[in-house]
Amino acid sequence: MSKKDYAALSIEAHKKARGKISIEPKMPLDTKDDLSIAYTPGVAEPCREISKDVEKAYDYTAKGNLVAVVSDGSAVLGLGNIGPEAALPVMEGKAVLFKKFANVDAVPIVLNTQDTEEIITAVKAIAPTFGGINLEDISAPRCFEIEERLKKELSIPVFHDDQHGTAIVTLAGMFNACKLTGRKLKDLKVVINGAGAAGVAIVNLLFEAGVKEVIMCDSRGIIHNGRTDLNDTKKKMSKLTNKSNVTGNLEDAVKDSDVFIGVSAPGVLTQEMVKTMTKDPIIFAMANPTPEIMPDEAREAGARIIA
Repeated sequence: MSKKDYAALSIEAHKKARGKISIEPKMPLDTKDDLSIAYTPGVAEPCREISKDVEKAYDYTAKGNLVAVVSDGSAVLGLGNIGPEAALPVMEGKAVLFKKFANVDAVPIVLNTQDTEEIITAVKAIAPTFGGINLEDISAPRCFEIEERLKKELSIPVFHDDQHGTAIVTLAGMFNACKLTGRKLKDLKVVINGAGAAGVAIVNLLFEAGVKEVIMCDSRGIIHNGRTDLNDTKKKMSKLTNKSNVTGNLEDAVKDSDVFIGVSAPGVLTQEMVKTMTKDPIIFAMANPTPEIMPDEAREAGARIIA
């Protein structure tokens, strides 16, 4: 099925369903007694108990199995800064994934602000409702401070999916790619294209796992310690990666590399670039919704592992 088919089918399905989530009662509401237990006057008793000990909210409410999926719409898929309303279908999608695969209830929340302090304040204000916070599609470098601050200032788990979720599945794929190609992580030369939230988290996790050599690129080329246009996060990356201080563009970076990991933009990796990599290269082209190189193109250029 082509991308065009998926687009048309998705529009039709979303319009017909008017969203992907709904709320259903967990208690019977068929009789007057049912209503008196679920709502007034009976509901006053769990309120009294929670007022004595707020931790009892985990016993008497949905809090313990309820996650907020929070976004400001500033870095949605590969679509960029499309705003809160346009981000809502993605947040609903994440909510249904929580429910389908983990039986965790999740609520999509899109915020009409891209100010760091306002986002932190808003999340802290709604936090009493939830057992966890999933930050989603918030642009770098703001996302790093927002997650770090919320982890320190809240007593519930806070998880930025674009960083850690992407990094975890990337490392899992790397383990399997190494098995299939007879390589070891410590011997790999890895190129990561994309220096946003996902790219930074992938770098950090790969180093923790034992990878020694990583070159990172952004839209302006290889990140190295001689560049004067780097934000604070990229400056940290320039000290952590590219130990040989290689300069140039993506084409220069991928030459003689074993692995390309893309969390960047559509079509930026060419077949000619793949052909300059080592034998049986590993290609993780993860730009969403359109990858850095299409799988059939990567395969034709000699890629052994494609994701």
